[in-house]
Order: sequence, then C-alpha cells, then structure tokens
Amino acid sequence: MTLLTVVNASRGAVLGSRIALADRWLARLRGLLGRPEPAAGEGLLLAPCGSVHMLGMRYAIDVALLGPDRLVVSVHPKLRPGWHAAASRGARYALELPAGTLAATGTVTGDRIDWQETSAGPDGRRGSHLEAVS
Repeated sequence: MTLLTVVNASRGAVLGSRIALADRWLARLRGLLGRPEPAAGEGLLLAPCGSVHMLGMRYAIDVALLGPDRLVVSVHPKLRPGWHAAASRGARYALELPAGTLAATGTVTGDRIDWQETSAGPDGRRGSHLEAVS
C-alpha cells in the first residue's frame, strides 16, 4: 500500500500525511466503505476517479475532485452518508478526507494539490488503519 503526504500547494497547508493511494479497480470500488472513520491526517486518494458515492457509508467525509493538472475542480465538504458527489467535468482524482479538513485548510476550487510518497517513520512502518485498501 502506498501512503502519501498530500498538501494544498496554493495555501501551504498539509491535508494529510497518511493518505492511502487507491489506484486499482477494486480499491477504488471499495473506497472507505466498511472502514473506520479516518483520523486527522488520514484519507484516501482515488486515481483515476471522477466522482464518489456515499451509499453504505456510516460517516461524513470531505471530498475534493481534482483535474489531471491536480487543480481542485470541485469541493464537497461534509458529504453525508447516502449522498453522492456528482461527477465533475475534467475530474481525474478524488481525495477523501476527514470531515472538516477542507474548511480547516481553506481548500477551495482552483487550488493546486500536490503529493509525494510518505517516508517510513522511526520504527520503519508506514502504518495506517487505511493500509488494507489495495
């Protein structure tokens, strides 16, 4: 499982340092379904992905849809269970974060989001309860 540090480069804000990358079909299909609510700093980056659904979810999340240039094309704060975020024109990635993260970091449409693989911690682990996504 690849873990990423994701930052809003436009605002200089860290969105998460333990963001799991879901870049395989099954991992994207499952997403966060059946998983514990992500803690601060955790989340999921779905690639490729142009929309998300909240059917079967038990908690709200923030979702930012990004274009291929990693610019935010739409934001969906505190998306509630049972609701969905419609596909956004040109979206290539979906970033799922704990509810409140987008507001706390000031993330809005047009911001540039960057990411890089998270380095292992002092114990050599890159662990997160989201690791089993792939």
